[in-house]
Amino acid sequence: MRTAASTLPLHPTGRHRAERRGFNLKKMQVVDLTLKILVPAILLVFFMISLHYGSLDGYLQLLSRRSYSAFIPALGAAYTLALLLFQIVRTVLWGLYRPYALSAGELPKVTVIIPAYNEGEMVEKAISAVVASDYPHDKLEVICIDDGSKDDTWHYIQRAAERFPHLIKAVQFPHNRGKKAGLYAGFTQGQGEIFVTIDSDSVISHDTLRQVVAPMMQDAKVGAVAGNVKVYNRHQSLLGKMLAVRFVLSFDFLRASQSRYGGVTCTPGALSAYRREAVLPHVEAWLNQTFLGAPCQHSEDRALTNFVLRAGYYSVYQRTAIVHTLVPETYKGLCKMYLRWERGNVRESFVQLGYLFTNYRKKDRLLPIVDFFMTQIEFPLTYLFLGLLLGSIVVYPLVFIKFLAALGVISAIYMIYYLVLEKDLDFIYGVIYSYYAFFFLQWIYPYAFLTVRNRHWLTR
Repeated sequence: MRTAASTLPLHPTGRHRAERRGFNLKKMQVVDLTLKILVPAILLVFFMISLHYGSLDGYLQLLSRRSYSAFIPALGAAYTLALLLFQIVRTVLWGLYRPYALSAGELPKVTVIIPAYNEGEMVEKAISAVVASDYPHDKLEVICIDDGSKDDTWHYIQRAAERFPHLIKAVQFPHNRGKKAGLYAGFTQGQGEIFVTIDSDSVISHDTLRQVVAPMMQDAKVGAVAGNVKVYNRHQSLLGKMLAVRFVLSFDFLRASQSRYGGVTCTPGALSAYRREAVLPHVEAWLNQTFLGAPCQHSEDRALTNFVLRAGYYSVYQRTAIVHTLVPETYKGLCKMYLRWERGNVRESFVQLGYLFTNYRKKDRLLPIVDFFMTQIEFPLTYLFLGLLLGSIVVYPLVFIKFLAALGVISAIYMIYYLVLEKDLDFIYGVIYSYYAFFFLQWIYPYAFLTVRNRHWLTR
């Protein structure tokens, strides 16, 4: 039955917007189909080129004495061999990983903390998803903090609080103080046994709250839990599709393997859970943390994870605790995001090094050390060999074609992880991302390293 409202014509602006969305969706569908035909064909060509020109021969000669006859080749061969061996270890750990099962015991009281800044109507979607979850309302508390937004974010927070006054506590800062300050307000005002932090541009699944607290209900050593972050807007742009694959490979693969020894290095802002007694003793130090004399205002999630780990707790990954988060759809936005992350990684790697060799916990200390050093040597050696590659291309241009072929074949092999988990043809966007990252994102890490004290382009 049609209502009176359904018979009214759309406002021209709304109609044009809907038409544009429909057109963009159809265009994306055409592009998607085209790429899923072209990319496998191109990969086949690259594979034939690799075989013809011996682009992968170096991997076959890693155990040959000739590969270690001079310093630079020996360094490259030793690093590649170590990386491959550790990748095998990570793959075994990833294969052995299993998410924690839901506990049949009484659920703990949970405080969900949602800091927001200039988020608009998206924050209401984040809040609504929490309220609509299957977690018992008598065990649930939601604190949403408007960090001095200049748009209508506060309106949406207030509207949600008015609908669920028994669940939601709305806090408004008179001016922007940063995401850390928002989270701190939630930590210090919340009454829950477990704190769950969710970004204001992220939407959780129906059972996510039950899933994310399950590890801490079953293991008293667990102080922090990382959720499974997926892309909310994956079908809106090519970059969204690429990042959707990248998130699976970077986050699920890495965190699942680290979870086997309780050493997940970053519990993400999009969705994480913390045991109350694991964080409250450290929130003042975390809030006022400095590095090289500058306040630490970004990568608050990795910083908090370091505090939890250093206190002797384990941090684990819960694959079944799913959250969908917005990702950048432009190159500029992507660079901002990665710069924030990498500056935080540089800073927090120094912090992590400060306790890795101490008795910060009784066992499971070896693999975090190996993981740390394999990760840290990756970047300087990558840029060293990138320089050598560029020099070789100048002398022998065919090297560039061989490299592109090898990159395509290796990235396709790496997509096996994605196919095992997701079982769809979107893996081709992971291959595309490999080339995209090589040509457009190589500058991110060295620039982040050199500007680690820079506080611009912050999360909030």
